[in-house]
Amino acid sequence: MPSLLFEQGAPGRGGDFVRGAGKPSQYLDAAALRADLPLPDLTELDVARHFTELSHRNFSVDTNFYPLGSCTMKYNPKLNEAVSAFAGFTDLHPYAPDDGAQGAIRLLAHMERTLASLFGMDAFSLMPAAGAHGEITAMLMAKKYFKDRGEHERLTCIVPDTAHGTNPASAAMVGYNVVSIPSTARGRTDLSALRAKLDGSIAVCMMTNPNTLGLFEDEIVEMTASVHDAGGLMYYDGANANAIVGITRPGDMGFDLMHLNLHKTFSVPHGGGGPGSGPVGANARLSPYLPSPMPARDASGAYVWDEQRPKSIGMVRAFPAHFLAIVRAYAYIIVHGADGLRANSQLAVLNANYLRAKVKKFLTVPYDDHCRHEFVCSAEQLKKETGVRALDLAKGLLDAGVHAPTMYWPHVVPECLMIEPTETENRHTLDAFVETLRELVVYAHEDPAAVQQRPLHTPVRRVDEAQVGRLANKGIGLRWSPPSSDGNA
Repeated sequence: MPSLLFEQGAPGRGGDFVRGAGKPSQYLDAAALRADLPLPDLTELDVARHFTELSHRNFSVDTNFYPLGSCTMKYNPKLNEAVSAFAGFTDLHPYAPDDGAQGAIRLLAHMERTLASLFGMDAFSLMPAAGAHGEITAMLMAKKYFKDRGEHERLTCIVPDTAHGTNPASAAMVGYNVVSIPSTARGRTDLSALRAKLDGSIAVCMMTNPNTLGLFEDEIVEMTASVHDAGGLMYYDGANANAIVGITRPGDMGFDLMHLNLHKTFSVPHGGGGPGSGPVGANARLSPYLPSPMPARDASGAYVWDEQRPKSIGMVRAFPAHFLAIVRAYAYIIVHGADGLRANSQLAVLNANYLRAKVKKFLTVPYDDHCRHEFVCSAEQLKKETGVRALDLAKGLLDAGVHAPTMYWPHVVPECLMIEPTETENRHTLDAFVETLRELVVYAHEDPAAVQQRPLHTPVRRVDEAQVGRLANKGIGLRWSPPSSDGNA
């Protein structure tokens, strides 16, 4: 039934059918509805084995290594899950009155103050539902800030080519004209090119630091000063904050606005559509524009929701926070403390540099500089010599039980693989990953056609890339079909 409901072009497709629109006769035939459903006769053990086998087809950070740059697949401690399952949290109604939700509001207030301290901001809003939602929230704040100042001509947003990929989209969605700034040969934002773009039209410069090459912008203070001198604001994309927590703070670098991805830095589970959380921070100048309401304390000391924020951009979602995601992140923070969070950042940097030093022996590392929590390598030379691409290496890793790293991003590196081990992987895992990748490179020289056929052992093998491209251009999605007897999709 579900496959028919969602067939391309079927009447009553999706939500319309659920609401009763269309009512195609083949789905609502009265006789068919009265007939017994042709359900198989299965034992409980059959069902348990079936769904357990399906679950084993999934990659999971609990079972597999995820060197997945850009979107850190950070380990999700089971303690966090246990805390978020407390009945006082899970059974709390979203519309509970303030005096019936004192513990929850207190937790949110403490989390807001903790993030402000860790990142050098005046205040944080926990309302945004995800990182990209945090980006557009901050851009709306910047827009209202300039509107209040009467500076309507500030409609340009600067985005370096090593910034996080969603930055240009978020800026464009609020009506900014996006201007890209190139990188230097060192993999850092070109300061002179940035200064050349600074004029009275500049509203915001969005930056990721460390950038998506995994390199720290060592001229960041000069950059923020230049943008401020031109009357613009600096926005910090916290996608790579896993490298800096407890070591340096965006506020100290001169950033006015920022967002965090709690799954990337504070161990909230990520994937499958959620749960997401993208808190937005602001300095004293911009904090009045944060979404409303915010947790506060009244004259009696009770925790309340403060809605008396005249400059606020208002609510950006139905509720003030994705509450249980915040609970998980708060548990992670209080368990580790300031010293533990700093140590985690240092270990993430150590693991990334360990891999970089080993991988550069057989793949090109274009920016052979000390990286932060991630680094990029290139299969461009391998492709020239053998025809084997970064995509083929990534597919080969799947056969070895390793999730593929981010491919072909950032665009400044051809045939790019972005590798990010996180702080939780041990040396044995890292060495095994390096050896697997090295063997794939060796195999590419010996039998490139065989590498280009990978993966061989996954439930679904390769899709037809040409077909995907054609259908994507037409706005048509692909339907999955079960594998054939030889494993091909």
